[in-house]
Amino acid sequence: MHRGPFLALLDRYEAAFPDELATAARFRAFVHERRDCFERSCPPGHLTGSAWIASPSGDAVLLTHHRKLGRWLQLGGHADGEADVLLAALREAREESGLARLEVVAPGHTGALPPVPLDLDVHEIPARGPERAHLHYDVRFLLLADPAQPLVVSDESHALRWVPRAKLGDYTDEESQLRMARKADAWLAERARAASGR
Repeated sequence: MHRGPFLALLDRYEAAFPDELATAARFRAFVHERRDCFERSCPPGHLTGSAWIASPSGDAVLLTHHRKLGRWLQLGGHADGEADVLLAALREAREESGLARLEVVAPGHTGALPPVPLDLDVHEIPARGPERAHLHYDVRFLLLADPAQPLVVSDESHALRWVPRAKLGDYTDEESQLRMARKADAWLAERARAASGR
């Protein structure tokens, strides 16, 4: 079934983050219940793909000032039928930033298998016009990009900004974003240690 690879991704997430089994179980139950989970037309909610984009050194992160929500957020959006949420996250990252070169980062990722997501989060999107309130089952991936690449602001945002990691708290106090930042810090530190042979 088209949901099989996503359920396997949840298995890898549970192995990497055993203290987040309840969150993964919530995703698993939703995906089992809704064959249309990848479609934005799914009434109670749908799967989305996000990108936490960091500089290679991890000292800056790219945020977008979301036009509809009026907040600084990570880049990302609807899967729109794409069962590979990493592809959805990469598509949205490119469309919303103009970045041409992005590197996927995850512990032990060699490209042979889809990587472990950086984070899973379920959050409510408020009603807007004819659109009812619904849930986003958001799957977040860690991507690296050179901040020297040109940026292109999309119609979905007011601005894009490379935010110094040390100043992230000036842009958001949302725990889900701060959690992603902490996880990214840990993964990038692990990557640096592996590269140095320590």
